[in-house]
Amino acid sequence: MTPLLLAPARGALCLALLIANTLFWCLLLLGVSIAKLVLPFASVRRRIDPVLNRLATAWISCNGAILWRPGATTCEVDGLAGLHRSEWHMVISNHQSWVDILVLQRALNQRIPMLKFFLKQQLIYVPVIGLAWWALDFPFMRRHGKTALRRHPELRARDREATRRACEKFALVPTSVMTFPEGTRFTAAKQAAQASPYRHLLKPKAGSLAMALNAMGDQFRSLLDVTIVYPQGTPTFWQFLCGRCPRVVVRIRSMAISPDIRMGDYTADASYRRRFHQWLESAWHDKDALISELLSASAPQRARTGMPRALSSASFR
Repeated sequence: MTPLLLAPARGALCLALLIANTLFWCLLLLGVSIAKLVLPFASVRRRIDPVLNRLATAWISCNGAILWRPGATTCEVDGLAGLHRSEWHMVISNHQSWVDILVLQRALNQRIPMLKFFLKQQLIYVPVIGLAWWALDFPFMRRHGKTALRRHPELRARDREATRRACEKFALVPTSVMTFPEGTRFTAAKQAAQASPYRHLLKPKAGSLAMALNAMGDQFRSLLDVTIVYPQGTPTFWQFLCGRCPRVVVRIRSMAISPDIRMGDYTADASYRRRFHQWLESAWHDKDALISELLSASAPQRARTGMPRALSSASFR
């Protein structure tokens, strides 16, 4: 088979294996979750939730065996020391592609509790996986534009209540709560549209992060700030399956969460909201500088190996 056909064939095989693996584990997840639905008591949840999380971890591990096979993509991770599976973690990351989720799972699976993402409400309707996310208590959030929030300020209260309910469930067993502060995937067009002051990032949105920290900040051991870099260009999901992403670099920084950031009313307290934005923007400036540093460090390696210069975001989309 010619190289031109080999990559799509590899991608199709990976996709078929992922679908089969997902169907198998999701059916198990949904079968076990029936007990939680029929008996919605905290004592039952404390017994059922660890079982569901173990099944989901096995699902992720099998996906990893399919996706991160030898000779496909190298994932270089630094910053794993001191992480624990028995403690709560808040995790944030930059966001460039759906592949980011696979990278995060590769880097953190079985090193901290399973990642629980804040998801758009519409994703609950994704066949099979949407029900699995529901069974695993992934929080589903409705996205409201600024105009809608100005006309209907009560929508903020609904979002707060949805976050509070999700965090109540997370408090029962060790959990890693994951959010992408940018709110959407980075593209040069989005960067220009919002006049982002960052070279490699969009402006961070603080709302869901602040509400999660306010709701259960005392339980989080630390905030894990993850930076993901694709030195040869940001791949789409299909390109990743086809093996067209030779290298991923991941850096994890553990940040202490001070009481003045952890405790406050993001919606009602303007002083706290301003303080929280300053804290998050400072972390984002550090992340932007780190991405520049990692890309610069990769440039000599590309030159030595004859690899092409990193492709622009637009060329992958």
